[in-house]
Amino acid sequence: MPSIAEVIRNHHSEIVQCWMDKATRAASARGLDQPEFRNIMPAYLASLAEAGASGGSGGNHQRRHVESHASARLRQGFHVAEVVEEFAILGRCITHTWATAPPDEQPDGGDVERLYTELHVAMKTVTDLFAKHLMEEEQTEKRYLLLLQKVASEALRLDEPSSQNQLKELLKIILEAMGARSCALLLYVPEDASLVTAASTGIGDEQLKRYATSLDPKPLPGSIVAAGEETYSLRDVTTTTLEVSESLRQAGIHSLLGVRLPAHRALIGVLYVGLTETREFTAREKQRLQTLGQHLSVHLENARLYANLQEKVEALETERGLREQFVTILAHDLRGPLSTAKMGAHALLRVPEKLEARHDLALRIDRNIERADQMVRDLLDTNRIQAGQRLPLRLDTCDLGRIAQDVVEELTLLHGDRFVLEAEEHVRGIWSAEELRRALWNLGTNALKYGAADSPITFTVTATGAQAQASVHNQGPAIARADQEAIFKPFIRTRSAKTGPSKGWGLGLTLVWGCAQAHGGRVELTSDADTGTTFRLVLPWDARPFQVEPNGAEHAGRDSVHP
Repeated sequence: MPSIAEVIRNHHSEIVQCWMDKATRAASARGLDQPEFRNIMPAYLASLAEAGASGGSGGNHQRRHVESHASARLRQGFHVAEVVEEFAILGRCITHTWATAPPDEQPDGGDVERLYTELHVAMKTVTDLFAKHLMEEEQTEKRYLLLLQKVASEALRLDEPSSQNQLKELLKIILEAMGARSCALLLYVPEDASLVTAASTGIGDEQLKRYATSLDPKPLPGSIVAAGEETYSLRDVTTTTLEVSESLRQAGIHSLLGVRLPAHRALIGVLYVGLTETREFTAREKQRLQTLGQHLSVHLENARLYANLQEKVEALETERGLREQFVTILAHDLRGPLSTAKMGAHALLRVPEKLEARHDLALRIDRNIERADQMVRDLLDTNRIQAGQRLPLRLDTCDLGRIAQDVVEELTLLHGDRFVLEAEEHVRGIWSAEELRRALWNLGTNALKYGAADSPITFTVTATGAQAQASVHNQGPAIARADQEAIFKPFIRTRSAKTGPSKGWGLGLTLVWGCAQAHGGRVELTSDADTGTTFRLVLPWDARPFQVEPNGAEHAGRDSVHP
């Protein structure tokens, strides 16, 4: 009757091959070559034979083989169940050698029991090592997550949560936590659906700063986004067909692991790390990067919310300043016409018998009261527009060219012969002549204030198919593109307007926009240094379908227009 030691010695190669055939299924996805896969198990098998021959256990010598095997499998990303199964497979391969042999050619029961005991001890050792490793991993992960939280909190306290320096500090923690050589964060830019490097650290840092790409799945960052909640890995960037930043290859990076930020909800960006060695990433590494990415996503979202909050606070502070300034200007502007009217009224009261002879004084009083009334009306209409309401219109058939001519004549009377009118005939529609007159007046005075003093101001009226247009053009400094987006909002003045000699409330263009909106039209603005600035009112021929119903509802089929 053979002993277990004799069976193992006589069938050593056969047992190893059997184990290789059955165990490689668990390792097939990891790309391990044969020497790397079988580097320790044959030696452990031999130690089982030695222990059987001596009639005892392998002790420390045998335990070292088990620990070395388990450590190698940890590095290669095996799960504990897979490694335990490897020892169970070894036991089945050993017993398979005598499965069909007659009873007298099989080891005795006590010997077989000792074999199973040794294998059970090996399995328990593996389980204990994996448990210890996981506990250490969890503690390490907690430490890095606390570091991330500390740096992120400090960034918020310093009012720079999304600065490149702060992001780089966060990436350094992730780099260390992953044991990587390179780490980069690409943030999503919704305007052009691109991913742009916000921060990077490690080797290839300077080159990565300039990297940008699209969401198309062919570039590596696009593939990471497409992976959704799963991580995306590349075993070797030198052989992949994906588009990878050339700076990574030049820096010696081979293996890459990336994660979408966040795994769910709206895309914020992509985080990835790189290694100089060529290998697969373990399940634990993937899980760790997902956890780190999740915490980084929270910080980035907090930074975005913080920036939005800061922007709103600044907007409120700006609005408060504008309102205070507006009250000051309003008091000053209203005091002028009201004081003039009051002085005129006192003069008439002192000499009532000359009332007939002082007709000019009465007219002056009337004009100044009308000026004050117009200021109040402009203010009330601006508040109506700011509240999202349309200006009420008194509609009638009117000639846009005639309205423009009246405005040009009034402006010429006040400011001289700088105003030119180019109007087609019979540009007639159903509009509010009163509102159009105010809008063109505001555009004309705006051109007078901010246009070149030595160039004409041209009013143009044209008919273009389904629309009528009235434009005002002036030469002079261009309106910055950033200012063009906000110029129609109440109390907003451009940077040049604030620093220039002309003062105002910042309501004129808001009222122009409100007039266009109430008619169902729009205002267009083009401005550059070469051709000058043109404001264009575009109107439908009939404004009636765009009026508010008595119950406050709009007519069906009407498009809303917003500044």
